[in-house]
Amino acid sequence: MWLFALFDLPTTTKAARKRYTRFRKFLLNEGFVMMQFSVYAKYCASEESAKTHRQHIKQNLPSDGQVRVLGVTERQFAKMEVYYGKKRAKVEDPPLQMTFW
Repeated sequence: MWLFALFDLPTTTKAARKRYTRFRKFLLNEGFVMMQFSVYAKYCASEESAKTHRQHIKQNLPSDGQVRVLGVTERQFAKMEVYYGKKRAKVEDPPLQMTFW
């Protein structure tokens, strides 16, 4: 499962920019990667892992602005179309998982 964090946070004051930066760094420290400005995604190996990350996001929400969290299955994610200009690009692969026997 892929977990997306999409957000619009104010940056009109110095304090607001600090909150924006703090939230962005929090997402990066949680293992999210920037897909576009204010759109971050993280691959979660299980629903339980996604639930944990959702809770972490809730605990670190900025005081203002809008944050959305969206879970997408691997199959749905693979159907995403990505373009750079008019050229189509490959969708990101999920990270390799270790298998223990």
